[in-house]
Amino acid sequence: MKGVIVLQLKGMVIEKFGKNKWEEALAKAGIYKEPIITVISNVDDNTVVAVVNSLCEVLGISLPQLGDAFGDYWVNVYTPKIYASFYANAKTAKDFLLKMDDVHIAMTKNMQGADPPRFGYEWEDGKTLIMKYISKRGLIDFMVGLIKGVGKYYREDLKVTKLGNDRVKIVFP
Repeated sequence: MKGVIVLQLKGMVIEKFGKNKWEEALAKAGIYKEPIITVISNVDDNTVVAVVNSLCEVLGISLPQLGDAFGDYWVNVYTPKIYASFYANAKTAKDFLLKMDDVHIAMTKNMQGADPPRFGYEWEDGKTLIMKYISKRGLIDFMVGLIKGVGKYYREDLKVTKLGNDRVKIVFP
């Protein structure tokens, strides 16, 4: 996983819960000296998943709750400053979400070691999209949180339902 995700997870935890909770989660995950991570660093997926699980325990929240918090932070705090053009080129949450697979490909094609989640799309009807999550990381709860964050960003009341470990149902207004 790219370091930018870990750095923003850390930023969100410190901002919302305090630095001591981040450090406690790292220790619980067996990390006693925090490594230096840059935006383009490659961070071992198993390490990130261990930290995510430790965060849930330390913060007393579920994985879906952590995913929602991170999704809101990523979409509404961090990325609008860094990737403003992607937001400007999408007028609705639907426009934005339908471009995410292409964005992941474009943003990471020249990044050594990048292996972003991929997405597939299947329409149930004119308002209902099934978005397929293709990743070995098993962090679909973060995808759900990110989709909810996109709805909040565009001020749209999206109905988001996790259908399993690889699919999310989104009903657009």
